[in-house]
Amino acid sequence: MWRKCPAGIAGGIREGTAMNEILTESAFFGAALTCVCYEAGLWVKKKTKLSAANPLLIATMMIITVLLVFRIEYDSYKRGADYIQYFLTPATVSLAVPLYRQLNLLKRYPAAILGGVVAGVAAAMGSIFVLSIVFGLTHEQYVTLLPKSITTAIGMGVSEKMGGIPALTIAAICITGITGAILAEAVCKLFRIEEPVAKGLAIGTGAHALGTSKAMELGEVEGAMSSLSIVDRDSDGVGSICFCRLYLNLLKN
Repeated sequence: MWRKCPAGIAGGIREGTAMNEILTESAFFGAALTCVCYEAGLWVKKKTKLSAANPLLIATMMIITVLLVFRIEYDSYKRGADYIQYFLTPATVSLAVPLYRQLNLLKRYPAAILGGVVAGVAAAMGSIFVLSIVFGLTHEQYVTLLPKSITTAIGMGVSEKMGGIPALTIAAICITGITGAILAEAVCKLFRIEEPVAKGLAIGTGAHALGTSKAMELGEVEGAMSSLSIVDRDSDGVGSICFCRLYLNLLKN
């Protein structure tokens, strides 16, 4: 092969191949690529100020492009990107900070908040169940999509324990969150939802942590209510009942 190529071109190909191997064999290649692409997404969002310019969406598209263009195996990327997953759980827990700051607000609107919790669980689980029947999905596919509206850190574990496909669950969670973050403000304007509590509950219930980041841009109350909705989404079913009881005990104190 090298005999048919000029010496300069052949040398360049060898150097490019060697560089590719060095990058892909690095333990932090995936993490570094993810951070660089996400920072680029933040820069685009800051410059354009468009809702559609979601940093996570831009970063995802850039990462896919890099892997395809340079023919990098996904496993090589994932080996380094897995380090970022360690931050998912503490990042999710940190969402309780704005919730704590708005603790008095939780006591002021118990009926609205509890109603939003119950309605969110019923709507999410019910819609997935009905659509699974309509499209003839298998049990594995059904439980894969069931955690689509909860945070990635918890959704992966829920999907795996129920016999789903965690990789597809992550994709469903990302699509749900990105779509919700992009459309949240427009939907609130369309349906004339102006109450901060209602906005936060709706955004958090539909778009989990990614939606919460958008809710925090709208205001601290919206962010706190959206964080509360994540507790709802991450505790579907029986967990929601336990949450409601804990919340009622909080109101009594």
